[in-house]
Amino acid sequence: MSDFYRFIVSPENIEGDLAVVDYRGQSVGVYSAMTQVLTSGVNGSSLLTGLTIPILIKQTAIDAGYYTPFDGAVLQKDVVANFLFSSTTQEPYKWYVYNTSDQLQKFLQVSDYSVDWGDGSQVQQITQYTPLSINHTYPTANKTYTITLQQTNPWGITRVEKQITTPYKIVTPLNPQGKAFFIPLGGSWAGTPISYDYIFSGDAENTVSAQTLNNYVTVPYTISGITKSRIRELKLYGDPPYQVGVPVIANGQIWGAISDINLIFTAYTIQDINYYDYSDGTTIFFELSSGFTPNNLTAEPITKNEALLKVMDQPQIQSDVFVERGKNSAYERVQRLGEVDNIGDMINYGYGFFNVENAS
Repeated sequence: MSDFYRFIVSPENIEGDLAVVDYRGQSVGVYSAMTQVLTSGVNGSSLLTGLTIPILIKQTAIDAGYYTPFDGAVLQKDVVANFLFSSTTQEPYKWYVYNTSDQLQKFLQVSDYSVDWGDGSQVQQITQYTPLSINHTYPTANKTYTITLQQTNPWGITRVEKQITTPYKIVTPLNPQGKAFFIPLGGSWAGTPISYDYIFSGDAENTVSAQTLNNYVTVPYTISGITKSRIRELKLYGDPPYQVGVPVIANGQIWGAISDINLIFTAYTIQDINYYDYSDGTTIFFELSSGFTPNNLTAEPITKNEALLKVMDQPQIQSDVFVERGKNSAYERVQRLGEVDNIGDMINYGYGFFNVENAS
């Protein structure tokens, strides 16, 4: 079920429109009219800046498609533009590059490879491949460089970047497989690079702390707005259909309950969100939130099964079920008269389908 929210922007929601006026010798804070807020700036410009509208997001990973568990062993590799680099503590400013791109595919025969060492030196073409290597000596300075391997073919340009620091020290690289770029040659995205960090902390470490920051509001604040009524989700069997204080159970848990019914509004709660349905058809919701915090996440390894995209559940096979109609339509007997030719056929048709009375 989709939710639609409307937010009313009024003067009391805008901090910048508060003005101080003199009222009988006392300074009093008042709200400016919306017309002043929108036109009282320089050359009639608006003063409406810094407005923050909270958005309530209730979707989960399940809403994006069908997911299945996996063992957490993820491997990502670029087979057309990939390389390894190395150095030694004996020559800490000399770095070696090994091109490990897959050379077995036929289209790579029309590919050209080059290395940009990232220090302003001339781009070096690669003519010899693994296990041979090419090397480069950097200036004797403590500095960070980015080595770039580029593959050029008739369909586009693929680049892979890896970062090094001189002089070489024995450290554990944070991003061993680097960042990949692809630049299309034609189409609407021609010349626009597309990049992706193959392995980053969120990929390699499946923990909540790797996915979130602790910069959030600890004290819950109220999110409110106008939405559509959900009172029908709390409708009960029998009379009256809506009862105060009677919880509605769904999937073995309390889905919601009505807290008050009066002539002005009906108050109820569904999944910890408070709703108020007013007599004029307006529905207002109130929700407490602390932002996107670690409490909103659960560390579970999941991966999307591409064959089941847009499928919300696993396929189920059910046995055939015969359903007896029980009742015939009003015109069925008239329609079946076209299947009989005489009184004898009518008497024997369908094991007594027609009620034939003897008038003798």
